[in-house]
Amino acid sequence: MSGPTLRPARLSPADVLRVGAEGLRSRRTRVVLSALGIAIGIATMVAVVGLSTSSRADLLARLDRLGTNLLTAEAGTDALGKDVKLPKSAVAMVERIGPVQHATATGAVNARVRRSDVVPEELASGVTVQAARPDLLAALNARTSQGSWLNRASERLPTVVLGGVAADRLGVTAPGSKILLNDRWYVVTGILAPVELVPTLDRVALVGYPSAERYLGFDGHPTTIFERSTDASVEAVQGVLARTVNPGNEGGVKVSRPSDALAAKAATDEGLTTLMLGLGAVALLVGGVGVANTMVISVLERRQEIGLRRALGATRGSIRLQFLTESLLLSALGGLVGAALGAAATVAFARAQGWTAVVPPWSLAGGLGATLLIGVVAGLYPAVRASRLHPTVALSAT
Repeated sequence: MSGPTLRPARLSPADVLRVGAEGLRSRRTRVVLSALGIAIGIATMVAVVGLSTSSRADLLARLDRLGTNLLTAEAGTDALGKDVKLPKSAVAMVERIGPVQHATATGAVNARVRRSDVVPEELASGVTVQAARPDLLAALNARTSQGSWLNRASERLPTVVLGGVAADRLGVTAPGSKILLNDRWYVVTGILAPVELVPTLDRVALVGYPSAERYLGFDGHPTTIFERSTDASVEAVQGVLARTVNPGNEGGVKVSRPSDALAAKAATDEGLTTLMLGLGAVALLVGGVGVANTMVISVLERRQEIGLRRALGATRGSIRLQFLTESLLLSALGGLVGAALGAAATVAFARAQGWTAVVPPWSLAGGLGATLLIGVVAGLYPAVRASRLHPTVALSAT
């Protein structure tokens, strides 16, 4: 009568984890350095995705706030290269387009800008002058950071509103200061907050149409028309805006959509994100090589331990599982630390920029999944090598 069939003992999942963790605890310094490589790669990838997502979310919020239905029509040049003059009635003609909700304009004024009369006339300040209508800020969803905007009374007086950059260049810090436009003193009544859709206005001095005509020789012809229409009709209005603004010479009018620049920035950010993700993947690959190197050296250093376990009945499968578990734990440690660092860096930087921090869950899950995959790939060869050691050879190793 034959006896019962002997079967090799199998470690429970808890025992496997305990044995794998003990292998890592015995080489703490090496484990930390190897996990650091994984952590750097994961932190880079999570932070890049998080910051890119946060930046795009902030940009989309700005676009929603500013609106994407603003069109501009600027005077250009004709076929002979001469400057085109838009009709004085251009704004009124644009307002007659059915879907148009709001139309206004600015006009270039040929005037020198100086902080005071002791500044030489030939010394340029880098600030230009434009005539503006009182409804300009409403059309652009812009505002003043200090003081007040032009109104029906002040647009007729020698008063001026400065863009933020223009105020810095002229050394004007608050309303009430005086500057020279040509040889006439103008009182600064306000300073604009940054105009995100039309950043060129940050560098100009804005005066009322009547004031520019009376004191600065402005001819009353607009150079830029700003128009807002319903979102659904923007494309249709864009198609007819040039010929409406300047009938018979639409080729001398440049029509653009300012929000396209912000949309292009979002596309640029997306391309940069792809590049940075590539760099993070390289760092992750380097970390994986470090894990593989650590596990190979561990097998060489622990041959006697492997031989003893094999002599006590451990199967090749249990040896493979032990070393594969160590590799997975090592990679998971680096992945968890890296994900935490990447998320923390995203939150800190986003708050510093005034953004809403967004860390996509898929980036964390993807990062941890990548580390586990690296753990399997990096630990597979060392695990197989350890399982193939003969107990006699392993025990005789010095």
